[in-house]
Amino acid sequence: MNRRTFCITLIAASIGSRASAQNCDRDLWCEGSVRSQLGPMSRERANEPTQTGLQTDINLAQYAAIYGRIESEPFPVPAVKLSDIDPRYLRQLVNYSTDAIPGTIVVDPHRHFLYLMREDGTALRYGVGVGRAGFAWSGVAAVHDKREWPDWYPPKEMLWRQPELMERVSELQGGLGMPGGPRNPLGARAMYLWQGNKDTLYRIHGTNEPWTIGRSVSSGCIRMINQDAIDLYQRTSIGAEVVVLA
Repeated sequence: MNRRTFCITLIAASIGSRASAQNCDRDLWCEGSVRSQLGPMSRERANEPTQTGLQTDINLAQYAAIYGRIESEPFPVPAVKLSDIDPRYLRQLVNYSTDAIPGTIVVDPHRHFLYLMREDGTALRYGVGVGRAGFAWSGVAAVHDKREWPDWYPPKEMLWRQPELMERVSELQGGLGMPGGPRNPLGARAMYLWQGNKDTLYRIHGTNEPWTIGRSVSSGCIRMINQDAIDLYQRTSIGAEVVVLA
C-alpha cells in the first residue's frame, strides 16, 4: 500500500436528518457534494499522532446531530456522549492516497481508524475499537453478509473463557446466542468478513459501549459507534474488500 498523506477535513454544514436513508441534500459526505463544503484543513502525516480538538468548538453542534438519538430504528439508538469520545475518533473526511478501489474498507488497528475509500482520493474515516493483545486479526477479506440488529452467537471458546455469559444467552435458531437489541454487543449493524468460502469469525459491528472506541479491548472484532456502523453499513456493498493492516 502506498505511503498515505492525510488532510483532516471538518465539515461546516449541519445535518438535517438522522434517518438511515440519506441523499445529497442531507448527507455531508455524499459524492459530488463535499468539495463545496470543505472547511480549513490541517496536515496529518501517516506516522504521526492525529491532531485532536481541531475546530471542535465550531463543530460540536454538527457532531451532536451526527451522533444524536435515532428514533427511526427498530430499537432507539441513544445519543452518544461526545465527551466520552476522543475527537480524533469522530467521523471525518480525509485525503487518502491508495491503490484501493472505491468502496474498499481499510482498517488500521494500531491507530484505531477505519477508512472507506471514495472515488475522489478521499476516504471517510471512522474511529474503531479493535482486538486486545492475542485476539487481533489482520489480512484481506470480503463482506459476505450484512445484518441489521443481528443476533450474537459467542464462540464456544468465549463461553469457556467467560462462563458468566451463559446467563445472557438462550437457545436461538442458530444455537446459543443473544437476540438483536440494545443490549446485544454487536449493536445496530454487523458486517461478516469471509476469506473465500470460509468465515473468519470476525465482524465489523456496532457497540453499546461507545466509550471503548479508540481502544484495544474486544475479542478481535472491529467495533464502531452505532451511528457510524449504521452509516458505514448503508455505504458498503456485499463483496466489498476489507483490508485489515498488520
